Amino acid sequence: MNFQDWLKLFEEQILNTSLIEWFALAFGVSEVLLAKRNSVWLYPTGIISICLWMFLLVKVDLYAETLLNIYYLVMSIYGWAIWKTRAQDAENQVEWSNHKELTIAVLISTFGFLILYLVLTNFTKSDVPIMDAFVSATAWAGMWLLAKRKIENWIFLNISNIVAIPLLFHKKLPLMACLTTFLFVVAIFGFLDWKKIIDRKKLKLA
Repeated sequence: MNFQDWLKLFEEQILNTSLIEWFALAFGVSEVLLAKRNSVWLYPTGIISICLWMFLLVKVDLYAETLLNIYYLVMSIYGWAIWKTRAQDAENQVEWSNHKELTIAVLISTFGFLILYLVLTNFTKSDVPIMDAFVSATAWAGMWLLAKRKIENWIFLNISNIVAIPLLFHKKLPLMACLTTFLFVVAIFGFLDWKKIIDRKKLKLA
């Protein structure tokens, strides 16, 4: 496909995007922006976005994708519970992961990838099982680190995003690819903002 074909497809997708999809996109973007600001409100907005996406996925019989979103929903509820209990001291909770936490994140990514790859290759007609499994597995680890308020969550989420962008273009979903590109940029600034928080903490302790 040439650039004009992609542009036409992009315009068609915008025109055919339902109101529910726009709300899901809006709440999804809001979730990342609120995470960048280290605000606990990222979780209720994220939960709304996830529920809307699950509704849409079930309507088009994408049950495997729905199951993935159930994981995101569970992790969002888990993260919300943790963040609410520490709301009084939000900035002090932001920190680098220790060795154990990084190991867990890598294990989540590794085993998540293996499980998803096996499911996709044996029970679906996916033509991109490696990329699809990798995107979801690294996002799983990122969500877990976000719940723990670890700065590396942005790294894992952007590793997921950088693979998701070409994957979405391959699947002829330019609207979602552009959204993911936007989220990739936001995540970079999220990492930098959280690093400033950690640096301020060090100065206070010095």
